[in-house]
Amino acid sequence: MPPIALVNLTKNFRAAHGSTVCAVRNLSLSLASGELVTLIGPSGCGKTTTLRLLAGLESPDGGKISIGERDVTSLPPLERDVAMVFQHHALFPHLTTAENLSFGLKLRGVSRTEISSRVAEMSALLGLNGCLSRKPAELSGGERQRVALGRALIRRPGVLLLDEPFANLDAPLRRELRRELLRLHRERSLTTLLVTHDQAEAVALGQRVAVMFDGAIEQVATPEKLRLQPTSARVAEFLDPRVV
Repeated sequence: MPPIALVNLTKNFRAAHGSTVCAVRNLSLSLASGELVTLIGPSGCGKTTTLRLLAGLESPDGGKISIGERDVTSLPPLERDVAMVFQHHALFPHLTTAENLSFGLKLRGVSRTEISSRVAEMSALLGLNGCLSRKPAELSGGERQRVALGRALIRRPGVLLLDEPFANLDAPLRRELRRELLRLHRERSLTTLLVTHDQAEAVALGQRVAVMFDGAIEQVATPEKLRLQPTSARVAEFLDPRVV
């Protein structure tokens, strides 16, 4: 799986009153091949914008994005080998689980035989065999989020991006899906960047944790090093000692 390098990324937005808001400023972050990094920070610090820049859903005003040996800064999402799972699962309500899983493969012209094989593989992997003929309204919250995760993974992407995917679930379901994500990561060694506001989740899932303020990365470290050696007072004050 490819490594990722974000180098001096900047992204500005035009506010309603005409002023410019800098959502991401000179941000640099790298992920090793197959690494799972979690990104935390206060609301509005630019976490989701960073994810969208990496996915190709936003274009940077400056800086460079590399996936593997390719400069993908100006490439559209379809050419980046990236899959993204959002906080809101965004499943097609009129399609069954099997149809939601296979939708992206059909758009890419994958053969029916291969689609059938991948749907069977993914449904078995995520425990969805009993849900394949059901539509999203007939699924539980956890099942819907599993389908969203399966829809991303079924493409076999090189990079997986997760934007607070468990935020709308209750605590038992969050814990269950965290375990599921860790299992999938171990089995597939996907290069993964996960944005979360939950520090306990960041520590439980991340091989390294990146702390972000005001559009820039302040510190990236293992959970243990983050706890023992915060690089600034701001990082130390932000971290909750009960979970980090």
